[in-house]
Amino acid sequence: MIKKILEKLEQLLPIIILFLIWYLVTERETYNSLLFPRLTQVAETAAWKIKDGSLLLAIGISLRRVITGYVIAVVAGVALGILLGLSKHMYRLTDLIIQILKPIPPIAWIPLTILWMGIGENSKVFLIFLGGFFTILLNTLDGIRYTDAKLLEVAEVMETPRFKYIFKLVIPAAFPSIFTGLRVAMGTCWTCVVAAELVASSSGVGYMISNARNFGQLDVVIVGMISIGIVGKLMDVLLRLVERRVLRWNY
Repeated sequence: MIKKILEKLEQLLPIIILFLIWYLVTERETYNSLLFPRLTQVAETAAWKIKDGSLLLAIGISLRRVITGYVIAVVAGVALGILLGLSKHMYRLTDLIIQILKPIPPIAWIPLTILWMGIGENSKVFLIFLGGFFTILLNTLDGIRYTDAKLLEVAEVMETPRFKYIFKLVIPAAFPSIFTGLRVAMGTCWTCVVAAELVASSSGVGYMISNARNFGQLDVVIVGMISIGIVGKLMDVLLRLVERRVLRWNY
């Protein structure tokens, strides 16, 4: 128990040092707060925004968009990854186009997204979906294609039925790779929410940061950035817990 507490404190130590340096540097009388906001100023802004509910509301709106886009990306990415992983013909047909589309960042899709979907919620969800889809797809695909050859040989020798072979052997064997993709994609989707909310949005954390930037409110910008980081970490922790429960044999 004590060892775990010490490990947690060890993880927090760099953050504590960073905040301490931030405080010591910015609290000097000669410091110009226009360059970077003081730690005390950011703390006061965060407390005020939490108290009036605006920060939690913005996080809630962004979180709803992220979860919607992420769930669609999970369903589409895992399903297509399994299909391509099991079919060499489908893999050859789609590999080139996937490799061409994958490097294009979601923000580059903004002009087309506005043209196709307007400036409503659908455009934002689509950009978030793009942020996670290819990561999930490729990790699922790799997990399926690189299943342990020994397991496949055993299944072939035992003449395992096709359905059982796929759902009892191939997909479970690919779970570690799939969950890696799910975790990475969750972080990507959350970071994409800022770009998504730049699409003529009037709500969410991304809008809050963009609006504060226009008015030179660096303290609000920092609060928004820290909020994104904290929520992203909490979502990763949640996915880790799910992963541990599903992949008990792997821990």
